[in-house]
Amino acid sequence: MHRDTMILHAGYRAHQEAGPFLAGPQFSSTYTAPGEPSSHPLTYGRFHNPTWTAWEEALGVLEGGHAVAYASGMAAVAAVFGVCLKPGDVIVLPADSYYTTRWLASDWLKAIGVDVRLAPTRDDAQAGVLEGARLLWIETPTNPQLDVCDIEALVRTARSLGVLVAVDNTTATAWLQQPLALGADYVVASDTKALTGHSDLVLGHVATADPGRVTALRTWRTQQGSIPGPMEVWLAHRSLATLPLRLDRQCASAHQLADFLTSQSAVEAVYYPGLSDHPGHAIAKRQMQAFGGVVSFDLGTRARAERFLSSLSLVREATSFGGVHSTAERRARWGGDAISEGFIRFSVGCESSDDILNDVARALEPAAG
Repeated sequence: MHRDTMILHAGYRAHQEAGPFLAGPQFSSTYTAPGEPSSHPLTYGRFHNPTWTAWEEALGVLEGGHAVAYASGMAAVAAVFGVCLKPGDVIVLPADSYYTTRWLASDWLKAIGVDVRLAPTRDDAQAGVLEGARLLWIETPTNPQLDVCDIEALVRTARSLGVLVAVDNTTATAWLQQPLALGADYVVASDTKALTGHSDLVLGHVATADPGRVTALRTWRTQQGSIPGPMEVWLAHRSLATLPLRLDRQCASAHQLADFLTSQSAVEAVYYPGLSDHPGHAIAKRQMQAFGGVVSFDLGTRARAERFLSSLSLVREATSFGGVHSTAERRARWGGDAISEGFIRFSVGCESSDDILNDVARALEPAAG
């Protein structure tokens, strides 16, 4: 069976079983459970919920492993940190990874005695600082600069040194890239982005092939209370069925946009792994099904970037990415990344590619002035 078909049906009722295709969300904090708690599948809402179970089954099909759902992407990041690291351990992070992940490492992990090492994503530079580490954290493509590293090669190096590997797969999603199949121990994603794709949910998950690690991740979720709401999970599950359709269209349009931007005099640089001159193009082509729905580019100055954003009529100025509506933002307004004041992160939606390109072309005219 084709993978997109499997994703569409994952976690739904069997076709011969009567009832709704996807059971509605179950809202309950407390279940009737007399006597010995272990004899009941459901006892308390922080421990388990059937809506989570169906969603995690679907995520497992998508990831090629087992999944644990969390209230946000950062809750998922914190869970991997929490189950893997103790005082005295070393974590190797990308210097260009999502800035909140780096902040969490700096604020929390350093405070409890974990040594945090940083190295760039490009050219697999993290491999050079792995000696003595406990956990290697990979992000590819990175957010927002879209640098790429070789997951399989880094996993081989990490294995030889006894280092665990976690991959933040948010930008690509498991539809485009499967880190577990490439040897990673953990995969983390913010499902707020392209995975659910409608800019209306905040969720995250961790996937792993090891059942023992799943138990540890679920225990962390129960003890820390980082549980997702059943309504959000149900909406996410409903949205997952269209992930291949949405992302395939977004990737095709993003590639067209990247090609167009390279020909524009107002654009100083374009960052997209699908471009043949991107430093990580060959690696991305090998380990990704397509190159993603995010295109980043540099207009040089804050003034030019702001003129561009204010001149857009279809594309919304907003943070985050992966939704069905195209969005763009001047990423430096948040701080935390080594990028120019004119750096734009553009999330390509599901509109007609012609309409997206026309809107961008019109908005670039005042930006060139």
